[in-house]
Amino acid sequence: MNMSQKPQETALSRCPGCEEPLEPGDLFCGACGYDLSAVPEPPQDRPTIAIATPAGEPSPGAGFGPAPETVEPAPWQAPGSSPGAERPVPPATRVDGPAAPTASGTSGDFELAAPAAAGAAPDPRTSPDPALAPSAGAKVCVACRAGRVDNDGYCENCGHAQPRERDHMEQELESVAAVSDRGLRHHRNEDAFAVSTTALPDGSPAVVAIVCDGVSSASRPDEASAAAAHAANEALLESLPRGTHPQQAMHEAIVAAAESVNRLAQDPGQAQEHDPHRHQNAPACTLVGAIMASGLLVVGWVGDSRVYWVPEDRATAPARLTEDDSWAAQMVAAGLMNEAEAYADERAHAITGWLGADAYELEPHTASFKPDRPGLVVVCTDGLWNYAEAAAEMAAAVPEDAFERPLHGAQVLVGHALDGGGHDNVTVALLPFAVPPQGAGSA
Repeated sequence: MNMSQKPQETALSRCPGCEEPLEPGDLFCGACGYDLSAVPEPPQDRPTIAIATPAGEPSPGAGFGPAPETVEPAPWQAPGSSPGAERPVPPATRVDGPAAPTASGTSGDFELAAPAAAGAAPDPRTSPDPALAPSAGAKVCVACRAGRVDNDGYCENCGHAQPRERDHMEQELESVAAVSDRGLRHHRNEDAFAVSTTALPDGSPAVVAIVCDGVSSASRPDEASAAAAHAANEALLESLPRGTHPQQAMHEAIVAAAESVNRLAQDPGQAQEHDPHRHQNAPACTLVGAIMASGLLVVGWVGDSRVYWVPEDRATAPARLTEDDSWAAQMVAAGLMNEAEAYADERAHAITGWLGADAYELEPHTASFKPDRPGLVVVCTDGLWNYAEAAAEMAAAVPEDAFERPLHGAQVLVGHALDGGGHDNVTVALLPFAVPPQGAGSA
């Protein structure tokens, strides 16, 4: 088939910004708000035109048939002059700068088209409705630089989705660091984290990391994860200084997180307006957390986010410290499949435990460890461990200097997930666990 016969595409099938499928006639992407009117139309097909070869020069096709017949162009004549009049020399032009003025004082370039007639529809990206212009101090659209941004993060003038604060988040304290990223496929980040430090009654430090993953099939998963992470962190900051045992404090923190997510279902707010295409089931998320206090490492979880232990001495074997609340984990526990078979199944990531009003009976899992050597605690969502599932794979992905540079280590791990495809939101917190040197007479 000749190229000129190839049908031209009349509409984009996927958004150039986020690869979401588009419907015919869409002006903006429903997922990320990409302005589809700004995408240039594909060039129209043009017939192939032969370029005449000047007389005396060989044709590019010489040797492949007779040369095409050339036609002498008709002599130029000025309007109103008689044939045969002398052809004037056209004014010189420049292509690398402004054109020189002609004798009449005008430029030799083509004149610009006259402004559009009064009443023509203005370009909404450059001529905003005065009613949509932002007031003093209001947030201005990053795309058109003129429109007002609504509460959902879209420009009321051009419709462009604004960068969300949660698309990429980083936080570093003295002994813990966390990074969360939207990933490459999701249009928003539904993960959340909280990291903090406090002091026990004896004055010794306690370090906390909470990571939550919103359940995408539920309504308002981003709100659920944020509420759970905040509630769990606040509960721990209140109970640990009172002397509550870290494992009991973790259990109580998970219960507090569950109650905070349950309250979202009782007060739906603007859930339908927030995402009109999502089923209005109860908001839900998973939770995993870690506490370092008094030489103990306490972990707690509900769902399929995980905690890994990576020894500072890489010659020592790493370990996974949590068990997923998932279909795959149930199949392995029941002896119906081995781990490789279970996690290869399409049902592998169906979770059997979560925080939310429509969850089954809440069963927080907690475990306590007393490491005898320094190491790194990796607290993460499945957006990371999907690309480093086994403990040995996770240890291999952790950079060698992560114990001394936890923020850099968390950044590297998020990059590892993005390089692997970034199919999900990615969140990881790293807690370097130091073990004080033992005296010569210690056991």
